[in-house]
Amino acid sequence: MTEKLLFLVFFGLLIFFVSVSLANGSAQFVGSAQCVECHRQQTKAWQGSHHDLSMQHATSKTVLGDFNQQKFKYNKITSRFFKREDQYFVNTDGPNGKLQDFEIKYTFGFEPLQQYLIELPGGRLQALGIAWDSRSKKQGGQRWYHLYPDEKVTYKDRIHWTGADQNWNFMCADCHSTNLQKKYNIDSNSFKTSWSEIDVACEACHGPASIHIGWAKKTRGWESQNKNKGLVINFDERSGVSWALDKKTGNSIRSNISSTNKEIDTCARCHSRRSVISEKYAHDKPLLDNYQPALLSEFLYHPDGQIKEEDYVYGSFVQSKMYHSGVICSDCHEPHSLELRSEGNGVCLQCHAAEKFNKSSHHFHKLNGKGASCVECHMPQTIYMGVDGRHDHSIRIPRPDLSLVIKTPNACNQCHKDKTAFWANKKMQNRYGKDWAPGWHFGETLFEARNNMPGAGRDVAAVAAASRLPSIARATAVEMLQSFPGKVTGLVIQKSLKDKDDLVRLSALRTLDVVDVSARFQLGFHLLSDPFLAIRIEAARVMSVLPYTMLTSQQQKILNQAIGEYIDAQLANADRPEAHINLGLINLRQKKYSVAIKNYQKALKIDPGFVAAYINLADLYRIQQLDEKALTMLNHALQKSSASSSEAADVHHALGLLYIRNKQMKKSLSSLSKAAKLQPGNPRYIYVYAVALNNAGKTSQSIKLLKKLLKEQPGNTDSIVALISFYKQQGDMRSAQLYAKKILEIWPDYGTVENVLKLL
Repeated sequence: MTEKLLFLVFFGLLIFFVSVSLANGSAQFVGSAQCVECHRQQTKAWQGSHHDLSMQHATSKTVLGDFNQQKFKYNKITSRFFKREDQYFVNTDGPNGKLQDFEIKYTFGFEPLQQYLIELPGGRLQALGIAWDSRSKKQGGQRWYHLYPDEKVTYKDRIHWTGADQNWNFMCADCHSTNLQKKYNIDSNSFKTSWSEIDVACEACHGPASIHIGWAKKTRGWESQNKNKGLVINFDERSGVSWALDKKTGNSIRSNISSTNKEIDTCARCHSRRSVISEKYAHDKPLLDNYQPALLSEFLYHPDGQIKEEDYVYGSFVQSKMYHSGVICSDCHEPHSLELRSEGNGVCLQCHAAEKFNKSSHHFHKLNGKGASCVECHMPQTIYMGVDGRHDHSIRIPRPDLSLVIKTPNACNQCHKDKTAFWANKKMQNRYGKDWAPGWHFGETLFEARNNMPGAGRDVAAVAAASRLPSIARATAVEMLQSFPGKVTGLVIQKSLKDKDDLVRLSALRTLDVVDVSARFQLGFHLLSDPFLAIRIEAARVMSVLPYTMLTSQQQKILNQAIGEYIDAQLANADRPEAHINLGLINLRQKKYSVAIKNYQKALKIDPGFVAAYINLADLYRIQQLDEKALTMLNHALQKSSASSSEAADVHHALGLLYIRNKQMKKSLSSLSKAAKLQPGNPRYIYVYAVALNNAGKTSQSIKLLKKLLKEQPGNTDSIVALISFYKQQGDMRSAQLYAKKILEIWPDYGTVENVLKLL
């Protein structure tokens, strides 16, 4: 077929798509080539950007790594990179641990590192754990390096390049290509993943463009699309906006703050830690109709919300004063080239007066020298993936005073590594006076809560209720409230379930896991009809325990509809064992045991090494009093987990509980002891082991263990309650009273020491 004929066929198809789209109102993907004619400047800016080069076929023009028979050694495995004709290969350890030749199918990213994708059976593309450092030699680049240099990753690990956690189809694909269709087949456990365009092209952000093109070309019916120019989503939040400088403060004020969040939600699709809840991304829907974003969890964030693990920007930015003042992504970044709108401090000086802020009197460093850059102090970098520096977008004031109290990092000591936080705080006091610090920060409360400190419950409730605080911080606090029962926290949870902020409502739902069926119904049933999908499906999970006998036919219909949405959300991730575990748990709540077993078995079919599935299946057998089957499952789990791993701790804990049920105390103590040692940071495992020791008549040993735990977590209520009980058991009322006073510090609702001793 000639080039001219190909063009005519394509043009004919385009006209067909445009006509169909205008006729039925359904926009179709047509490809970025159709955008160039009218949007040449934007196309030029996009070409060569991180979005444009996010994924490419492996060719001599796209591969940056050295494949000239280069060798790289990691964990006793020597990998070799080489070419065969025009194809690129690596000889490395495969799914069975043996050295094999694998063809590089695609490049993944380009700067400051480039990864490589290898195709495995079942349509799986896997990201190689050895990456190419594409920085210059002067910067330490132009070398092969491993993404997990401090770990000894083997083919048995989930983070090995052949493992589930390096699977492109699930982990990466929807953010590196346009119109990604995962197409996972659950029966064959295989993918037929496809895309409209291999990279992040125009329609990835703007949505399918067929109707817009029809409007632009004035195809029949175009007049009806005038309002939005036929666009699925129109990024107009900067239109007609101005920023007026307040000479007194040196800061600018937006002429009006947008009532929509279209641009930030679109960027957050990929620039956030989140879980997918909808199989097909809807460009015109809010974030919570497509995803459940992560909160300020201990794994991802420091207590004050600074990034700890990669957060991809969104979770940081929504904490910032910039966000709450109306700043959106494209105020700082040109959305097509992705470059900053101005070099150096210029991007900040768009809104902040240079005569006040771009001076040594403000930043205390030599002008234009190290330390004079706005981002060094207000957006410090953390290095991820070995070489990739990411700026913290919470855009905060350096707080060495907080470092002294809650052990968080601060920008001062990130540069002055040879100095202490005490030194940095003293410098601030010398500059601004002893009371220089802006005051209390929500991070102080989250730190208290994470460490179960006395009085944390009241403080967490205050953060949850404070509407002036960032919603992501409030939502995090609300979720923590389930650990601090009491009248005050109960009232805050009730109010949070009707809060105008969607993240707060979502978190409040999760606290209902610890209340009875009647309270769940009264407090949270209305959220089954919430406007946001993320909230409806969370409500479905929480309300799935409701017996249908207590519901009207209309209420049953509402619950069934939400449970259907929950199931669809899990099936959007049907290639992951976790999704089938979640479905099994819903079945379990509804006492559909045989269906739950099938879902757990599906999880194991997808990933035979998924230890959580064995543990859940064992627990289900335990509920059915099938202890032999439960024991078999847990022994399988032990075989699948590394002897010294966190997973092994979970298995030993489950085994310990099973042995207690069967009155095999010696075996129980052995298993629970192993769990506590393997996860010394897990207070629950230590507490359960201590209770088991007491039940075995080893009360003194139990008390010693709990007191040690309380030194690290002074507000651990389970341990305090246990100590009260154990001391009462021994007749040591003086010690029991001492710990009763500690309970009153946490749960003042008990009123008196006598009440505590009586009730506990």
